[in-house]
Amino acid sequence: MQVNNISRNNTNFKGFLNNKVLLRSLEKISDHGTSFAAGTSLVMSLGVRPLAIMATPNVEKENKQYASANSICSGLIKFALVEAVALPVESAVKKIDKNPEKYLKPETIKAFQSNAKNLAGSTAYRLGSQIIKLSTGFLTAVPKSMLTIALIPIVMDKLFRVKKPERTVIDSVQKKTVKRVEGEPAFTGNLSKGIGKIFDNSYFQDFLKKNQYREKDIPKHITAATDILLTTSFACQTNTSDEIKENRKKALIYNNAISTAITIFGGYGIDKAVSGVTDKFIKKFSKINVADPKLSKYIEGINIVRPAIIFAGIYYGILPMFSTYIAEKIDKFIEKKS
Repeated sequence: MQVNNISRNNTNFKGFLNNKVLLRSLEKISDHGTSFAAGTSLVMSLGVRPLAIMATPNVEKENKQYASANSICSGLIKFALVEAVALPVESAVKKIDKNPEKYLKPETIKAFQSNAKNLAGSTAYRLGSQIIKLSTGFLTAVPKSMLTIALIPIVMDKLFRVKKPERTVIDSVQKKTVKRVEGEPAFTGNLSKGIGKIFDNSYFQDFLKKNQYREKDIPKHITAATDILLTTSFACQTNTSDEIKENRKKALIYNNAISTAITIFGGYGIDKAVSGVTDKFIKKFSKINVADPKLSKYIEGINIVRPAIIFAGIYYGILPMFSTYIAEKIDKFIEKKS
């Protein structure tokens, strides 16, 4: 009986690993890694994080409302920017994947392919694709923080009935930042050719070849760098904003800084702890799908899913209560000292 049960369980597991829905999902995540991360953040930032923040004890109600509004605005703006910027970049890279001869020099294709059957099978090329696609989140971090700050007073007014300060410059801020997002025709048209020139660059090729075996770590490194830039930009924007009450700024900045710091350190720690399990899973997955020409795409998708879930789970699920509470205490302590 035990032998039969083990055999049946292995068959079921094997069936899961080459399930068409799973494979298609991993391929989509590989093609749209930034979109997947933004979608995960959107769901968590609109629901889980605000609920956790509002449930935090011994914190002033308005501080909790500002932190919740920041979470909602951040999720919405991040997703909107992904739709406006990341999707065209992801589509452009996909065009190169399908038709590299049209966008890359012959010597570039030869350099990347090496012993691989095709360009998609090149570890160095996949690394470059990941960097280009995932870096859109980093490049849009500053406008994202500007738009988030502009949207917070609106959410505070509509959702919590908290009015913004009398002096306002929100209209001018919105016009400047929205114009920057809408005025991006370069992301369409000849975008694939522009990205192709990046791949043609010999220095970029050398970098990718030297770091190609770090492919699975790239998503978490870019995520961490993006979070650091975003938090820094948000702190600067919050400190100079006329839209947010002066007595609420410091608590909001501390909340973001604490959340980001713990998320990055905790994320790297958890990712390292589960990397062995992930490696075993990928080996088994690869063995079962060895004949599938899209295997490299699926593995890339797995390496994107892991850090996205870990970082989002920590930032939006585990930390809100802790960071909100600690930020409140730090703010009060500094007020007493000054």
